[in-house]
Order: sequence, then C-alpha cells, then structure tokens
Amino acid sequence: MWSTLWRQSLDLISAARCRACGDACEISSSAPLCVQCLKQLALPEGGLQGDQPLLWCALAPYGGVLRALLLRQRPTPDPALIGALAARLHSCCASAVQGALLVPVPSWKRAGNPLPLLLAQALVAASSGQARLGCQLLRRSRPTLGQHHLGRQLRVSNLHNAFLAQACRESQARPLWLVDDILTTGSTACAAAEALQRAGHAVQGMLALARTPAASPL
Repeated sequence: MWSTLWRQSLDLISAARCRACGDACEISSSAPLCVQCLKQLALPEGGLQGDQPLLWCALAPYGGVLRALLLRQRPTPDPALIGALAARLHSCCASAVQGALLVPVPSWKRAGNPLPLLLAQALVAASSGQARLGCQLLRRSRPTLGQHHLGRQLRVSNLHNAFLAQACRESQARPLWLVDDILTTGSTACAAAEALQRAGHAVQGMLALARTPAASPL
C-alpha cells in the first residue's frame, strides 16, 4: 500500500501540467501547453498580418480559448507561457524585427497590464539578441479612461496626446515596432506611434498576441 501511495505522490509531483488548463497531461514539444489546448487555440500558421490602421502582425484572432487564456495572464502572468507564445509570434515576423527596437505600450497605472513588457522581453529573447528592448523611449503623459466600452471615435479622443516619446539618436537609426498583447481598433497603437514619430523614430508597426476581429458590416 505504501509503495502505491508513494508512486502516486511521485506522479503528482512529476507530471507535466498544461499552462493553459492546468491538467497533468502530455505537453507539446513547441509550447508548455497540452496537445488539446494547442488544438483549441488553433493558431494559424504564419500568424495574421494587416496594414490598417497601421502595419501589424498577430498570432491569431482575439476570441475563444486565446481570449480566455490572455485574460487569465494579465493578473498573474506565466513567463514560460508568454515566452512560448512570443517564440511563435517571432517565427511569423523574424525578418521584420531583425535589428529592430521593440517598444512595449506602457500603462498609465503602476500596476497596469504587465503583458506588453513581458512579450517584448520574450521577443528579444526569441530573436537571440538581434532585436533590442526600447521600453524607456515611450511613456504615458496623462491618465486615460479604460477603453473596453469606448467606441472608435471616443478611443481616439481618449488617447489624444496621451504619450510622450524620448528622442535618442542611436535609437532613431533603428526600425521600431510597438508591442502590445491585443490590437483592437488601433487607437492606442496610433497614438503611441505618432508620439514616437514626432521624436524622430522610424515606427514600422505593431506586434501583438491577438487581433480583435473587425466588426461585420451592417
């Protein structure tokens, strides 16, 4: 009996657990997620790209399992999971970010969304140092309202002159990509990009884990 209990205890300790569902299961070789969760995420090969309202690249549409996963990551992020998602995102845009500066979109609150910075750091790691972190180049200049329930025009007004960027001659020679966890209307990205461009930086676009699908036309 004791040997059986001991083996069961060892199984509980040593079994790999999926970072998404928490179950002890077979973990994929490409991410700390179980095969079933990876299947449910259904990340499209090559990610998603677009050029409106600015050039952007994302892993997948923001919805379903990916939406639930990212919402759980905001209060208690898992660096291993963010690192795995960043590696997948980097594989979609490696040539574009080579030698680039990656600038996470900052929060106004000190205890704001941690994912943009974690994602930018993980993308730098995934690039083997070919990309660099530029988190000191951009900051919020004033508080803004939460954007979750604001329409497109109210988001634009809410973020008008909400960012300040630092001029840096060395940084201005590099292409620059903004980094955020979710790209919705692009209002935040455009406001941040405008501030960086006024400071002389060559903003290329936005990298994100998810892109909110465009509303269907009426």
